[in-house]
Amino acid sequence: MSELDTRIAAQIATEVGARPAQVGAAVELLDGGATVPFIARYRKEVTGGLDDTQLRLLAERLTYLRELEARRAAILKSINEQGKLTPQLTASITGAATKAELEDFYLPFKPKRRTKAEIARERGLGPLAEAILANRNADPAALAQAYLNEHVPGTKEALEGARDIVVEGLTENAGLLGQLRSYMRDKAMLSAKVLKGKEDAGAKFSDYFAHSERWNKVAGHRALAMMRGRDEEFLSLDMEVDADLPDPVKPAERLVAGALKAQGNGAGDNWLREVAGWAWRTRLRASLSVDLMVELRERAEAEAISVFARNLKDLLLAAPAGARATMGLDPGIRTGVKVAVIDPTGKVLDTATIYPFQPRNDVVGAQAAIQALIQKHRVELIAIGNGTGSRETEKLVADLIERLPAPKPTKVIVSEAGASVYSASQLAATEFPNLDVSLRGAVSIARRLQDPLAELVKIEPQAIGVGQYQHDVDQNRLGRSLDAVVEDAVNAVGVDLNTASAPLLARISGLGASVAEAIVSYRDANGPFQSRKALLKVPRLGQRTFEQSAGFLRITDGTEPLDASSVHPEAYGVARRIVAACGRDLRTLMGDKAALAGLDPRSFVDERFGLPTVRDILAELEKPGRDPRPAFKTATFAEGVDDIKHLKPGMMLEGTVTNVAAFGAFVDIGVHQDGLVHVSQLADKFVKDPHEVVKAGDVVKVRVVEVDLPRKRIGLTMRRDGEAAAPRERGREQPIRPSQRPPQEAKRSTGSLGDMLSAAMRNKK
Repeated sequence: MSELDTRIAAQIATEVGARPAQVGAAVELLDGGATVPFIARYRKEVTGGLDDTQLRLLAERLTYLRELEARRAAILKSINEQGKLTPQLTASITGAATKAELEDFYLPFKPKRRTKAEIARERGLGPLAEAILANRNADPAALAQAYLNEHVPGTKEALEGARDIVVEGLTENAGLLGQLRSYMRDKAMLSAKVLKGKEDAGAKFSDYFAHSERWNKVAGHRALAMMRGRDEEFLSLDMEVDADLPDPVKPAERLVAGALKAQGNGAGDNWLREVAGWAWRTRLRASLSVDLMVELRERAEAEAISVFARNLKDLLLAAPAGARATMGLDPGIRTGVKVAVIDPTGKVLDTATIYPFQPRNDVVGAQAAIQALIQKHRVELIAIGNGTGSRETEKLVADLIERLPAPKPTKVIVSEAGASVYSASQLAATEFPNLDVSLRGAVSIARRLQDPLAELVKIEPQAIGVGQYQHDVDQNRLGRSLDAVVEDAVNAVGVDLNTASAPLLARISGLGASVAEAIVSYRDANGPFQSRKALLKVPRLGQRTFEQSAGFLRITDGTEPLDASSVHPEAYGVARRIVAACGRDLRTLMGDKAALAGLDPRSFVDERFGLPTVRDILAELEKPGRDPRPAFKTATFAEGVDDIKHLKPGMMLEGTVTNVAAFGAFVDIGVHQDGLVHVSQLADKFVKDPHEVVKAGDVVKVRVVEVDLPRKRIGLTMRRDGEAAAPRERGREQPIRPSQRPPQEAKRSTGSLGDMLSAAMRNKK
């Protein structure tokens, strides 16, 4: 590695909790084209066992730090070309740890528009500013007399020009900017107020109509809620510093005066202190407030993206119902309920549309049609989408199942988030060219019960809808994060090479969309793959791609038994030595934990494969093709409780966790409006992170605490003692529910700070 990469590796090592050598090895693998899942699973000896979480953080920080170094080099070059680079400045720029610090140092040398200070210098007032700074006992007004000319007719104009020059120096003083930014991070208060006359229209933001809290304590979801309220022109936001202090000269102003060394009692000192106060009030406070608001948004976005990613991972790794004949019902009232039946492999067997609700109200005909399909195709599972008409459809099915002879199918409410997006996609049209768009949704609902992961990978992660404020965050950053989650989830489970769809294969380490399509085309033309080695016959799939992908692709009943496991082909020799040591046939040994328990893993270590790989191989031989996902189970909604109006405090209900955020968990209890279990209500003990207790997809028991019909809010608890959170706390923590549509283009707040922030955010994006 270069000296630069060695420095970067040392810094990242402290951040991810690893040794520089581990980070260096991982960087070399990443630069060589290896994927995170491949490195985490099959290069443990090289990286010292870095896991996928560490590797994802490592890759993210590597990108940032390399961009930082590139920017550092560009800034040094620019200043040097201007002939203004000094050893002290070089040292300061070299020591800058963030992009923000770098830009502070570059500010005085950055090409800029013609400023008031520049105009003042052109009018000959530069020496006046220097004279005032040099002689603090002299009266600035008296000094100004010597600098009057045709462009500077009076003392007032002269001193204003000198002031502009001094203020520009303050706004370009990297040390002062750093001090003030640090002070504001600690002391600034973020305040939100409702705009006059917007109380009714902006009622969903009522928690923030008169809200104030310290900047460094603002939770991410509250920050995004307030910013959305500002963008939709219901709230104004302001950053207040030292507003509650009685001192006529605020601490922030004293910091600015300190940069001018204006601590004396001379006339020049007094004038400079006034300039310092003016600079703070008119320039520095506003610009630094914008910086802090941008920083707050970035912090809030990072938190929101992290929550979205974690919920998506839980959803993707939810328990599969398995290869069973399944009926999917996409509920609808006036347009009818769309029905699709699929076989255990996901192939569509039958479709129909029934009309049990208004205006036709054909309940008898609808139940007869469902019953006929159940009996014809021996349906074991019925997946019902959780959208409009879900509970009515569930009741229709429940009444029918009650009358059916055993074995009865099991009904399950399934999230239909993203199903409509998939139905209208080109992928769905290619899969089902002769199927109506609405019926494709029913197929997707059925398939996502069989295998959530295999079906959800066909949908853009953002459309799955398990994040909050997802349209308010940086979409590129969100996309990268969610794509990484999908990649990790798919590779953690592995896929059947002979049944996986192209979208699922595309998420396998090293493949991508074009190679995945090539695999499917080859499979269609030549029949099922009999071995992993046969992959090398696929066009555009070379040895490098094979190395990255083979371990995550499974072949059952092929010519090589190990192809059904996660043992990588490169390590088959080690596996066969283990089999030979047992004196057994490979097929009979796989799954026999007792026979493998007595082996010493160290006996099979060689110059290429270390102890971590040998242990992984032994674990895989004990449970070949093991699935890391949990066992399948479902929630049972209470009969007769299918609308928020039916809820009463004290009711005990069962539901499914749909979303987990920093402040608690949202639970679907079957009333078309998720309830919130505040973090303080998740357990009878203190809970710092809700993910410690619940995850998306969990089936939980909850008690209704509060029902707010006007705002459609439901408060729930999972505490056994039933203690409710204080109303004020619930109100503050309850966020605006995520919208599936982006917020309207903002005209922004009417305040100057809001205008500046809006412009800054537009430039940032």
